[in-house]
Amino acid sequence: DVAVIDRVIANRITLARGGAALVATMRANGAWTALVSGGFEHFTRRIGAMLGFDENRANTLLAQDGRLSGTVAEPILGRQAKAEALRDIAARLGIDRDAVIAVGDGANDLDMLALAGSGVALHAKPSVAERAAIRIDHADLTALLYLQGYSKAEFVGE
Repeated sequence: DVAVIDRVIANRITLARGGAALVATMRANGAWTALVSGGFEHFTRRIGAMLGFDENRANTLLAQDGRLSGTVAEPILGRQAKAEALRDIAARLGIDRDAVIAVGDGANDLDMLALAGSGVALHAKPSVAERAAIRIDHADLTALLYLQGYSKAEFVGE
């Protein structure tokens, strides 16, 4: 039943600490924010809206007559597709990739992290943390604001 997704979001999903302040501060200062996930669009659409992301990209779970079919629409958003999403968004917005910050924690994020001017491994698996240019192991998402030179007084929505 597709409605189970709403129950999971309401009862089981905990937003990452600092996420709302990160997105609000970035957007208040003219940044474009995109949630690119190897997860499912049913979740990222809702979570992206809750946090205020400009766009989200994820895999689409197929449903028929209100019931999940157990299949995912092609193409699957994996490692290559995440990197392509970064290229696409940067090109569409006329942003040099050197001005892009990408954040990830898993192997399917490595190509995207390598393409970004600032590729950040956040609470990442060891294989990702050792290959990323920047790693954050202990702080919440507001660490990404400090990384850009914001002070706590400049955070929006905290």
